[in-house]
Amino acid sequence: MTTERVEDKVRETLRAVALDQVRAPGDLAHQVVRRRSRRRFSQAAGAAVAVAAIAAGAMLGLGDGGVAERGRPVQSAAAPEGWKPWQSGVAGASERGCLADGSALYCSGSDDDVAKIDANTGKRLWTVKVNREGDGIDHPFGVRDGVVYAYRNHTAKNLPDGDYAGGTDLMAVDAGTGKRLWTVKMPQDDRTDQAAMLIDGAVWANTPSLRTMSALDPLTGQEKWHYTWAKGIVCERTVLSGVPYLLCTPDTEEVHDTDVFRLDPATGKVHKVTTLPGRQQPLGTSEGRMVLIGAEDTSGDNFRLTTLTSSGKRTTLPGQVKGHMAELALVGDRLISVSWKGQASAYSLSTGRTLWTGPVGVTMPDKNAMTSLASPVGSTRQGIVYFLGATGDMSGLDLRTGKQLWSGRVDTGKPKPGVNDAPQLLRYEDVLIARNGSRIFSLLPRIGA
Repeated sequence: MTTERVEDKVRETLRAVALDQVRAPGDLAHQVVRRRSRRRFSQAAGAAVAVAAIAAGAMLGLGDGGVAERGRPVQSAAAPEGWKPWQSGVAGASERGCLADGSALYCSGSDDDVAKIDANTGKRLWTVKVNREGDGIDHPFGVRDGVVYAYRNHTAKNLPDGDYAGGTDLMAVDAGTGKRLWTVKMPQDDRTDQAAMLIDGAVWANTPSLRTMSALDPLTGQEKWHYTWAKGIVCERTVLSGVPYLLCTPDTEEVHDTDVFRLDPATGKVHKVTTLPGRQQPLGTSEGRMVLIGAEDTSGDNFRLTTLTSSGKRTTLPGQVKGHMAELALVGDRLISVSWKGQASAYSLSTGRTLWTGPVGVTMPDKNAMTSLASPVGSTRQGIVYFLGATGDMSGLDLRTGKQLWSGRVDTGKPKPGVNDAPQLLRYEDVLIARNGSRIFSLLPRIGA
């Protein structure tokens, strides 16, 4: 398979990983290297990366790494000044998801590409209307120095044949006023977390061509520098401590080693950090380290988890990846995972020990249905991790022990046939923001004294 034929598609990540003595599917490595339309695949890819990271945690065996000291009691929740419980059901403003930033929510829906909502009151402060259509699952991906970064359809016009293909623009919006500052056309409808991200002093985006990542001035959208990799190569992207990295490997069905490159965020100068065995997929970052999972062959049996620091120091832990998982979260040094059977586990990315496993405390969706569990949200200050199910039930578990400390429920309504219910859980200090579709709830869990 050549790069020319597949550059408009995203590499497929792990869709499923076997747990508890069940082997990973035989086509797993092939799924890692195959590419799909990024726009259509964005939701599945995001979930797949989560599954992969959970599996990586299970492979580590994972233990405590300073998230919540063993002797320290769970801290009580405190309401931010000026906050009161609220809920909102405004259609068109939030179905595509939200981003929390301080006392503001930045949401996207069928009517609004960005809607700013006061996290204290639930009041909408301003909106940026969609350019013709607002379907999809994308929402603002970053806020910095008074600017919100999101996506927008490039055009509202039909093609000459009458069909509609809006295309995608990267968009910057003034966080105070909602005024659009600039837009930059993207070469494909990729609105996944690989399409654009914030780095030191710039927005790092997949533009103007498929094999190019450019650093854009955050206030004007003007290009500061760009880097284009060679034909026949595919590069994954990640950011560690504000610095961009590329993980590049030959774009073939066979599994090759992965070269890791660090790019100077100010100049784009490229420095090769290391070469890792197998095809590597970034899973996230934890305490100054990239967390990667690598396929060593196409059998789907051999995978390795690697952590990599900015200096190139790597720790590789071989072993069988085990685990069908519904969701995960990184909380400090810990990986929190939830199995489809409703068991939550906490692992350490430093010691490789399992801290605890126990009931998650929410109703689990059918893994074959169009519903899902929200990604867990943790508070290292409080020493607690929260969960939200598709039916609106909520749970809070002690990070140290897994003991359930709190439960609650919000009315998210009945799932609609054919609609993918993807609930979302966010934090505003100690306040929880629970969202499903157009319904948003803001509540303070009564934890501790």
